[in-house]
Amino acid sequence: MLSLSIAPLAATAARQDSRATSIYRHALDLQEGGDAAAALSLLWEAATLAPRDADIQNALGEALDRIGALDGAVSAYRAAIAARPDFQKAANNLILALAKSGHGAEAVTRAEARVKDRPEDADRLFTLGLAQSEQDVSGAIESYRRALALAPRHVLARYNLALALSRVDRAAEAIDELRRAIQIEPRPELQYALGVIYWHAGDLDRAASSLRDAVAADDQYADAYYTLGAVLKGMGDWKGATAALERAIALRPDRPEAHSTLAQTLEASGKGAAAHAERDRAERLRQEQAREQEASALTAAGVEQAGRGALANALATFQKATAVLNSYAPAFYQMGRTLEALGRGPEARAAFARAEALNPSLRRQQNSP
Repeated sequence: MLSLSIAPLAATAARQDSRATSIYRHALDLQEGGDAAAALSLLWEAATLAPRDADIQNALGEALDRIGALDGAVSAYRAAIAARPDFQKAANNLILALAKSGHGAEAVTRAEARVKDRPEDADRLFTLGLAQSEQDVSGAIESYRRALALAPRHVLARYNLALALSRVDRAAEAIDELRRAIQIEPRPELQYALGVIYWHAGDLDRAASSLRDAVAADDQYADAYYTLGAVLKGMGDWKGATAALERAIALRPDRPEAHSTLAQTLEASGKGAAAHAERDRAERLRQEQAREQEASALTAAGVEQAGRGALANALATFQKATAVLNSYAPAFYQMGRTLEALGRGPEARAAFARAEALNPSLRRQQNSP
């Protein structure tokens, strides 16, 4: 009799895995296209369907990490490692998420264990430095130097060594490390970091020069344009600052601080009406982003409640999220999933329809028969 029950269970599991894989691939496509919110919603769903799929759990962790939902990211990375204990990328991600979420001791312990296992691995020493950076800067500097002794062309180790040196007011050493890194690989991010360190050191001419090198290498580098604008504003170059800030806003119109800095620049150059308009835009963006952040946090909490089987609580949390921001598609999508699980089909379909209307990428895929 036992054999009669195995086939249907195996078939159900296979269908779930196939559906999870399909949703996961769609999520990756959305992520690649810049639709992070829709991608996260689908990764949550895929992870629920395939809780022991290491790749899906790691991808979910990375998506949560990007929005600052670090506790959820840590849980997802732990699930990935439980499913595949030798998953080095997930192990590395877990260490970094633990360090960022205030669990530095565990992060360092895990990183040290990986170094002990392979002491000649420069990447593991580099990760140890990252884990130490929030609680033991001197230890981080030592770990980066050990990594560089093994791999002198490890650009990321040299870059992070420069950042650590800058944090302890050793700007000259930081600048030297960044110059060495630029000689190895002239990446715009390195020019940007060099410009920021010069700026903080009060050397505005060199800061502006390095930032101009960064945007010359990458004309889509919004952060570099914004910082260049701030530096030129500090130099009293209103025209140059305005041009750089306007370019930063064209690339990233959702950045309130760019609008605020442009408002200050316009005010200083005698353009009061334009400055007032930019201040209004900055304030509106701050309010919109605060609502979206709150809705996102509530949605993450609701997904966690649903994962524990507390469906009624999850539904109430998703309803709070949509009350905060009635245009937040992921909350409606997760609400639809919860209503579906509660057997409230018509309401679920309405929630899915609302999610799709707000974001067509969140079209509900039907379950296979």
